[in-house]
Amino acid sequence: MSFASLGLDPALVRTLNGLGYDRPTEIQQRAIPVVLSGRDVLAGAQTGTGKTAAFALPLLQRLSGSRAAPRRPRVLVLTPTRELALQVRQSFEDYGADRPVRTCTLFGGVGMQPQIDALRRGVEVVVATPGRLIDHLQQGHLDLSRLEVLVLDEADRMLDMGFLPAIRRILAALPAQRQTLLFSATFAAAIKQLAQQFMRDPVEVQAAPLNSAAPRIEHRIHPVDLARKKDLLLHLLAADSGRQRLVFTRTKHGADKLCRLLERAGHRAAAIHGNKSQGARVRALEGFRTGAVQLLVATDIAARGIDIDALPTVINYELPMVAEDYVHRIGRTGRNGQPGEAISLVCGEESERLRAIHRLLGREIPQVEVEGFVPTEPLKLTASGAQRRAAADAPARPPRPGGRRRGTARRGTNRRPERADTARR
Repeated sequence: MSFASLGLDPALVRTLNGLGYDRPTEIQQRAIPVVLSGRDVLAGAQTGTGKTAAFALPLLQRLSGSRAAPRRPRVLVLTPTRELALQVRQSFEDYGADRPVRTCTLFGGVGMQPQIDALRRGVEVVVATPGRLIDHLQQGHLDLSRLEVLVLDEADRMLDMGFLPAIRRILAALPAQRQTLLFSATFAAAIKQLAQQFMRDPVEVQAAPLNSAAPRIEHRIHPVDLARKKDLLLHLLAADSGRQRLVFTRTKHGADKLCRLLERAGHRAAAIHGNKSQGARVRALEGFRTGAVQLLVATDIAARGIDIDALPTVINYELPMVAEDYVHRIGRTGRNGQPGEAISLVCGEESERLRAIHRLLGREIPQVEVEGFVPTEPLKLTASGAQRRAAADAPARPPRPGGRRRGTARRGTNRRPERADTARR
């Protein structure tokens, strides 16, 4: 299937060919024709499958139908983070090179005046985070009365971050007659409820199993005692110091602390999290994209919007508190059909979080014990009686595709020899 067969204009197709895109991804195949038809769309796709193009391309075609100078926004894209907002705006500019559209980004952490000036000059596409958008609405800088399309990008993350009240306030300022597109990596019950409240008979498109990880990502766990995590990380990095890696921590303080440790060990590292200034975050991301930064240490929220081509490895230095965030984290690798590697350093205190990830994936991630770092006690992959009773009282999660399997291997033994050498890579 080609982009032309989806109903896109020849000019857009030529631009895509020039960018090296000759075949649409699954979510693009499913969503683009429906968006072009004007229907509301509830779209599910894992990170890295091209969902930004799935809404940007048909919306660019819609905008190209009018050559009048823009005065009021026609398209509003809401994103959970400033990094993702910048990425989405760049996509509109790249795909729309043949017929440029006026775009602007609205997010916090920077001064408002440049954003106000851009809005006064007139824009067609506004890409914004909810909080800063409300600031502009309250101060009368933004008129959304002529809005034609609302896009909620990564809606699941916006709900996780507590943006639901802000989203409701924004919806109240929008015309009732509009096209609404909701894109989400997962379809939790809250997402479905949100869609029922403000979408009109949406067409649901799903390009991947719910809450699934990209198929070409190789997952593995290195069990280790908490006190030896730092040493194990440095050991793994020393085995192949030339590769770029994205390393996840749970907290901002933890990201800074780990970044300093890596720098003292001689690595080119940078940290990115919500307490960093916008300038520092942009410099860290740009350094990572260009290769000047070898190791990027990130928290979950800050990592949304990181889009690095062919990133080989994601390392979970600490497991996330919410199992779904594991899928989001590792979605930074294995993008667009490329192979990827997801490594998690897991201590006994994280056993419950690991069990939740296993339930989400529908299988157990293979364990590889690294010589010299074997934990004093194995991970507890079977819940205690109290935990089983609590799980029985909780709402059931539907089964995930794929069989359950568990493999452990100690380097130098014959158990699961096909995995015994992975710790040395």
